[in-house]
Amino acid sequence: MSMKLPQSLRQPEVLLLLMAVAVPLSFAAWRTLLNNFAIEEVAFTGKEMGILQSLREIPGFLAFGVVFLLLIIREQRLAIVSLALLGIGTALTGFFPSILGLYVTTVIMSIGFHYYETLQTSLTLQWIDKSRTPEMMGRLIAAGSFASIVTFSLIWLADDFLNLDYEWIYLLMGGLTLVIVLIAWLGFPLFPQHTEQHKHMVLRRRYWLYYALTFMSGARRQIFVVFAGFLMVEKFGYSVSQIAILFLINATLNVFLAPRIGRLIGRIGERRALLLEYAGLVLVFVGYAVVENATVAAGLYILDHLFFAMAIALKTYFQKIAAPEDIASTAGVSFSINHIAAVVIPALFGVVWLTSPALVFYTGAVMAMISFAFSTLIPEAPAQGRESRLAYSGSGAE
Repeated sequence: MSMKLPQSLRQPEVLLLLMAVAVPLSFAAWRTLLNNFAIEEVAFTGKEMGILQSLREIPGFLAFGVVFLLLIIREQRLAIVSLALLGIGTALTGFFPSILGLYVTTVIMSIGFHYYETLQTSLTLQWIDKSRTPEMMGRLIAAGSFASIVTFSLIWLADDFLNLDYEWIYLLMGGLTLVIVLIAWLGFPLFPQHTEQHKHMVLRRRYWLYYALTFMSGARRQIFVVFAGFLMVEKFGYSVSQIAILFLINATLNVFLAPRIGRLIGRIGERRALLLEYAGLVLVFVGYAVVENATVAAGLYILDHLFFAMAIALKTYFQKIAAPEDIASTAGVSFSINHIAAVVIPALFGVVWLTSPALVFYTGAVMAMISFAFSTLIPEAPAQGRESRLAYSGSGAE
């Protein structure tokens, strides 16, 4: 079975953009509905939510397994298979409204999501020239944000106007991802890899700063992903449609701003971009800790989300310092490093949340401060041999 697409569309950039669209159709739907579904249908408290989010991050922690799967399947094909798991897990979620059911469908969805995210980074860094990577990553964020707009609009219509139950909304959005999976599998050729990738784990001492920044990024990101949305529902009583509208605003801003942020990173460099991101996040997390107004909380949520686009700088920093053959392996290893804290923080902070939600966000501010300090060590012009401001030896030490 084959699917004929015009030759002008059978390009790596088009495939990357198409797959970027497929992700939020499922994941944005899952995330948008999660807090309301978990509280209204499954009677979750902060404790169960923390456990679920820790389970969700385990596949991310195990993302280094991508390296071994590449022994038996091409990287491009594995990315598409991962998207299929994301769609299947999302489609099934609403049909299992129990604690165990939500845990299991979340893990299925999460395997697909995390493995795809690892592979998307690797394929982008391999297929796209360094000079174009920041802007291309911005375009990928914009494409995903456009798909998120479609997702949030469909959820808003389905909930407010059609009164669809959760299971049918989950099924619809997961099914749309699976349609794109079919197009990606049948409509595109296997694109060549210019450099043969390592099929084993790679850990190099000269990448230490990248590993440290990646670890801290994963730790502080969990505060936003897990608890910022939970704050909106539990403290301020946001409904499904209100959460969807909030996400819709975020996605609309990203469509216009993400490509520009990518170009900005290309102009000012990774060091300045990351310093700007982490300084802003310190203020945002402190704001979460003290906010008492629902509208102000929504503004902080939108600002927090915009800072995520600045994280492009961390990926392009790695592209500049990495040996080409290390990219696929290190993408998997770094994704695992990113999720070390992510496995622990949701469950641990879920318990902290029961006594002091503000303490959760103050801790996030401290994490952002530590990331800021690490970012000062990035060179103005990172390259192999110039991985940090502490060592410009160019020795390529392992």
